[in-house]
Amino acid sequence: MQDHAALLASIARRAMIDRGLQPDFSEAANKQLASLNAPASERDVRDLRDGLWCSIDNDDSRDLDQLTVAEDLGGGNVRVRVAVADVDALVKRGTPIDDHARQNTTSVYTAAAIFPMLPEKLSTDLTSLNEGEERIAIVVDFQVDTTGVVTSGEVYRARVKNKAKLAYDAVGMWLEGHDGPPEKVAAIRGLAENLKLQDRTADQMRELRHEHGALDLETIEPRAVLRDGKVVDLKQEARNNAKNLIEDFMIAANGVTARFLASKRVPSMRRVVRSPERWDRIEALADSFGDRLPPHPDPRALEEFLRRRRKADPLRFPDLSLAVVKAMGPGEYIVERPGQKPIGHFGLAVRDYTHSTAPNRRFPDLITHRLIKAALAESPQPYSVGELEELARHCTEAEDAANRVERQVRKSAAAVLLSNRIGERFDAIVTGASPKGTWVRILHPPVEGKLVHGFDGTDIGDRIRVKLISVDIPAGYIDFVRTHRD
Repeated sequence: MQDHAALLASIARRAMIDRGLQPDFSEAANKQLASLNAPASERDVRDLRDGLWCSIDNDDSRDLDQLTVAEDLGGGNVRVRVAVADVDALVKRGTPIDDHARQNTTSVYTAAAIFPMLPEKLSTDLTSLNEGEERIAIVVDFQVDTTGVVTSGEVYRARVKNKAKLAYDAVGMWLEGHDGPPEKVAAIRGLAENLKLQDRTADQMRELRHEHGALDLETIEPRAVLRDGKVVDLKQEARNNAKNLIEDFMIAANGVTARFLASKRVPSMRRVVRSPERWDRIEALADSFGDRLPPHPDPRALEEFLRRRRKADPLRFPDLSLAVVKAMGPGEYIVERPGQKPIGHFGLAVRDYTHSTAPNRRFPDLITHRLIKAALAESPQPYSVGELEELARHCTEAEDAANRVERQVRKSAAAVLLSNRIGERFDAIVTGASPKGTWVRILHPPVEGKLVHGFDGTDIGDRIRVKLISVDIPAGYIDFVRTHRD
């Protein structure tokens, strides 16, 4: 049997090198790693170890970046704390490990191999907020009122302890009433009530953001399932209450962090999605469905349109979402100077937004933590404005490169899965039609490929019957022709 895992790992390594990323750590980085044998420990920080801290992440996640806990203040007001791993406590600026992180700027997750930004000895152990372990963290502490508004916030350092490592699927099933509480939740006194309080608070925050125009998009990025080294399926991970909870708390924490740095009159690296330059394309999409959008970018109107389309045609909604994402343009990192008007994040409908909640796997978050710690200590900032601007440009470019690697390996994994199904026929939806080519997505498994024959007269959204005629695994190419229904 062919070893699909080894093949996909080889494709991933080559793709990383081709795009200027480093799949391996340097000898100097490994030497530095050998000298690090214990988590950071400091006395001059707050002691919050007794809190009902827990992590919620994917089933297989080992690099735990954040913990959450909530406190009912009465009158509908809630205090939320988000603890984020203090990676800088062990990984100092300008060291070999930091140089590697600065080059790649992100962990790269592919079906057969993970290329971590930090060595696993750190990201899954010494700097990970692992269950039962005491760790130093950056804590973002904020209050939320009955309408979902963050009314106040502060940032400080503390010692914390993860009481339970939880998984999205199990917590989501329980919060949505489909199952009982996970075993760890039931075993820890007060944790179930605390998680339900977190869930209610996150719901209020999310509802408020959607009222302001936060976009509820849904794209299809199925993950390859490997068993005994063989690709056996593609799995589309569904959203649930647990994922939404963490997403909403992280958005709030990143906003509090951005405002904290602004209050200290120091420059910061912001994550922005600008008002769409191709709003005309989004208008045309709405028009093609018999709907209308205003002539100027309006996130609230766009969100209402998306809600109508999700309800009217859930099958094609992911393809509409992808078209909107492409028209909006990618996110990017920029430097905001003190007093500068924020650009904001169009898709999230927030004005103040940085990346600060995933420093084990994202370099901009590590940069932000260094800015925070310097501001807290009232010491000189670790980066000049010029350095931050160069880092912002590089982080944007490297993130794009990492996304391309992950996308290429997803396509190669799909090609592997379909490699023994040449000649089979599938129901499909046309997802793209332009002079460059026509693209279709088959429904089971959810794979996109090129329609190389029979595309005349087809348009986006058409449901057709196709036959698979060829795959190219290294390139990730999948080719179909249109066929009559059988």
